[in-house]
Amino acid sequence: FSCSHLEEKTQWEHPKSGKRKRVAGDLPYGWEQETDENGQVYFVDHINKRTTYLDPRLAFTVEDNPVKPTTRQKYDGNSTAMEILQGRDLSGKVAIITGANSGIGFETAKSLALHGACVILACRSLARGKDAVQRILGEWHKAKVEAMTLDLASLQSVQHFSEAFKSKNLPLHILICNAAVFGAPWSLTEDGLESTFQVNHLGHFYLVQLLEDVLRQSSPARVVVVSSESHRFTEIKDSSGKLDFSLLSPSKKEYWAMLAYNRSKLCNILFSNHLNRRLSPHGVTSNSVHPGNMIYSSLHRNWWVYTLLFTLARPFTKSM
Repeated sequence: FSCSHLEEKTQWEHPKSGKRKRVAGDLPYGWEQETDENGQVYFVDHINKRTTYLDPRLAFTVEDNPVKPTTRQKYDGNSTAMEILQGRDLSGKVAIITGANSGIGFETAKSLALHGACVILACRSLARGKDAVQRILGEWHKAKVEAMTLDLASLQSVQHFSEAFKSKNLPLHILICNAAVFGAPWSLTEDGLESTFQVNHLGHFYLVQLLEDVLRQSSPARVVVVSSESHRFTEIKDSSGKLDFSLLSPSKKEYWAMLAYNRSKLCNILFSNHLNRRLSPHGVTSNSVHPGNMIYSSLHRNWWVYTLLFTLARPFTKSM
């Protein structure tokens, strides 16, 4: 973006779409515009006693003389989360993001919150969730963010989370099923199911079922399931072409971490596609998304070999 101090406005031009944005409206409550000794405009937040050269209204830009994109694709591998949402005012929208205390989930939560959405960070560790909330509030003190406990390895925890959310009497416009484990050693959850399968797929499947009525009442609403291209490298059918349930939650002897992850991601896509067929007539869409290959996040933390692979790939992949 560029600053015009004569006109006292900020101009944005999107590098991909050619669309132009500008800051409009009054400063948020408690903010004041000042000029320093060099003639540079800065902003004072009297409530939190801090100053910044970044206009706090940047999260809420408006379209200025829209220009048709010169290329078909607006976004590419260099686009950032903030660019994707540029110019969108999500005030009044409510979003739940699982696994939102780190990685892709955190960046998604931050981007939605900085554009006005009320965001629930559904995290296994409430302490880490609250830390993530503070990091977002550090960027914009008026962000509407809250951490809640959700352990997908416990179906009872999923039920408790659903009940706690419903007790707030909020709508639900965006549900992002993002949390996942990768490369985890074989273990059973308290429900007696293999952990990767339950955390990555079944826990989210159950969560969506429990919140389906709220999604319908809030339409238009959407579900986004974070899957992976690696879903292509597996199979969940037996030799006769029928679904093999033993492949979904395998015994320790039959378990291979990478295959378990791939199967869970395939389940994500099949679930999302079916959900969209069933709920889109009611104003609730569902999409599965591949976030990018080998993005350097905490996903690979379970085994040093995976960490090494992700570290080597890091210079060639998209950042958080």
